[in-house]
Amino acid sequence: MQAICPIRRLAGASLLAATVLTTGCATTAAPVVPPPIEQAISIPEPAAPELVPVVRYGRYTLVELAPTAAQRDLLLQTIDVSMPEDARATVGDGLRHVLKRSGYQLCETAHAVIELYALPLPAAHLHLGPMTLRDALLTLAGPAWELHADDRARQICFERPGDSMSADNASAPPVTEAAQTFPPAPMPVVSGGQP
Repeated sequence: MQAICPIRRLAGASLLAATVLTTGCATTAAPVVPPPIEQAISIPEPAAPELVPVVRYGRYTLVELAPTAAQRDLLLQTIDVSMPEDARATVGDGLRHVLKRSGYQLCETAHAVIELYALPLPAAHLHLGPMTLRDALLTLAGPAWELHADDRARQICFERPGDSMSADNASAPPVTEAAQTFPPAPMPVVSGGQP
């Protein structure tokens, strides 16, 4: 009988393991209650699609009948310009050449701007593009100048960031270099050595 007892134990353990494996994990879920009809979410009606007028060109091409961003804002037009190779070309000549067919012209009013126009044109600026017209103008002028576009008069003006004088500063005389006071430069401190 002793030989039968371990077999019963093994059979009992096997039956218990089979029962656990077949039943798996049991979880209890809360019953799902449908929302009342009054509180049901209404589905919004799809908005009417915006009609974009198009024209068929050829068999497979449809073209929208709307201006591009570069046609709305002329400074966004893409240019690729090679300057005429003149040994005495100036920044003003380069700016005029870039603006030649853009619809804009340079304003020639301020004395400081005339100083910009007289600078020699760098060799790196003999070919500009492809880039936007705004970027080409800013490249030619350099980082010391701000670009101002008058869209009504279609003029491009440049000024230094600190040159916009208000009515209060218009009567004040310009500060010369001799009149400026600078704080004394600190002397370097050296330790552990002779002077």
